[in-house]
Amino acid sequence: MDINALFTDEGLRAFTATVRDQHVRDAQQYGQIADIVRSRLQQTPIDGDRWMAKRLRAWKVARQLKAMQKASTEAAAKAEALYATYVNEVLELPQRRATAEAKRLERKQGRQAAVGAAVAGSLNRTVTALNTPQEQPGGTVPQARPAEFVAPDNPWQQWPMAAGGERPTSTINDYFAKGDGQ
Repeated sequence: MDINALFTDEGLRAFTATVRDQHVRDAQQYGQIADIVRSRLQQTPIDGDRWMAKRLRAWKVARQLKAMQKASTEAAAKAEALYATYVNEVLELPQRRATAEAKRLERKQGRQAAVGAAVAGSLNRTVTALNTPQEQPGGTVPQARPAEFVAPDNPWQQWPMAAGGERPTSTINDYFAKGDGQ
């Protein structure tokens, strides 16, 4: 047998088919022999046997042959499993990996497109919010006063007064003298 032939699809298929067929034939023979041995031993008395001794002895001997039959049947199944595993793990593996990689790239591109769409939507909402003038309901104090109303000479006009508030009686200039050369 050429060992290199086992590493091809046809070579392994031929090997496993041969082994499987041999084990199936062996299992059939073991089953037939077990039936014959059991029948013959049940009919053959040995001196000193009690009433169930023949059947018990026949069952014990035939049980070993049935175990051989079961082992051969399992070996035939394992030969088929060998071929199926080889095809699954060796022959079809590159194709499965290529398919998985294509799916992975497709999912990645989908995620990137979704993130891009989310960022574009966020930027669009931000630009829209910044470009539309905000209408304030009446009676509320604006958050920031427009620059044309700020008088840099008088700091008290920069901020709106609270309701009912008056001008303070002293200013910061009362605490620091101006122009005294200090």
